[in-house]
Amino acid sequence: MILAAGRGERMMPLTQHTPKPLLLAAGTSLIERTIRRLVGAGITELVINHAYLGQQIEAALGDGRQFGARIQYSPEGEKGLETAGGIIHALPLLGESPFLVINADIVTDYPFALLRKQPVDLAHLILVPNPAHHPHGDFHLQADSRLSTDALNRFTFSGIGLYSPQLFSHAPTGATKLAPLLRAAMSERRVTGTLFDGFWMDIGTPERLALVEKHFMTQLPLAS
Repeated sequence: MILAAGRGERMMPLTQHTPKPLLLAAGTSLIERTIRRLVGAGITELVINHAYLGQQIEAALGDGRQFGARIQYSPEGEKGLETAGGIIHALPLLGESPFLVINADIVTDYPFALLRKQPVDLAHLILVPNPAHHPHGDFHLQADSRLSTDALNRFTFSGIGLYSPQLFSHAPTGATKLAPLLRAAMSERRVTGTLFDGFWMDIGTPERLALVEKHFMTQLPLAS
């Protein structure tokens, strides 16, 4: 599942008439880059949620055949349902096995094929070194690969995660945030993680969009 329902308010005015996942970097939209990397890793059955200007996303991507994928959509109306709410809304399309979820506003060279055989209890999250705009991180990675909310030595959640449908079994419907569900599962030691130190950027501002465009134009490493 690719999460594409965010409004992208920090990207204004670029997102005034264009949904954030369709913003271009070096001539290719953010979401198309993710789709092509997933297909390259053998992941071709995709679900994309959308809200703000979502019909533009469907019009641009179609049924996915142009990428060698099959895309189904999970529309959420104009306001969206938050991260967990969007996943819960899409569960009928995602099936009963663990599934991969990726934020549409990240750009990375993470090798997604590694996750096809990754064991998962309730969740498995990919962490990255803390970028300058998020210096304190999100979660602590323990020696046994379990994640916790300890205050020291935390890394940043990349927006890439594997989830069991069971994680959402007792969550309320409607607009629901993901972080409280993850913290509760971490308290039961049912969330694992791995650290990825390759290229990753969260495209949260016009400045970061310009940086990632420079990266693709020059292929030079950039600090995230």
